[in-house]
Amino acid sequence: MRKPELAAAIAESADLSKDKAGQVLNVILDEITNSVAKGEDVALIGFGTFTVRQRAARTGKNPQTGAPLQIAASKNVAFKPGKALKDAVS
Repeated sequence: MRKPELAAAIAESADLSKDKAGQVLNVILDEITNSVAKGEDVALIGFGTFTVRQRAARTGKNPQTGAPLQIAASKNVAFKPGKALKDAVS
């Protein structure tokens, strides 16, 4: 399912226009993005939690030459599914 399809499903379920449902979806995604960018966790009970994880700097290897190279530290977004989502999938 892609974003337009999700917006259409929201519109049908919530008795909204597709444009309004698309706006609602965009606001939700923007708020999640802004919160995670600030380093805050976003917990949606039953669905899951978005968190920021730190990756330490490390030494890697160039696959073509085999030469060692330094990989910088970075931040990554992680998602941990909630119980209801896990149960729905399994």
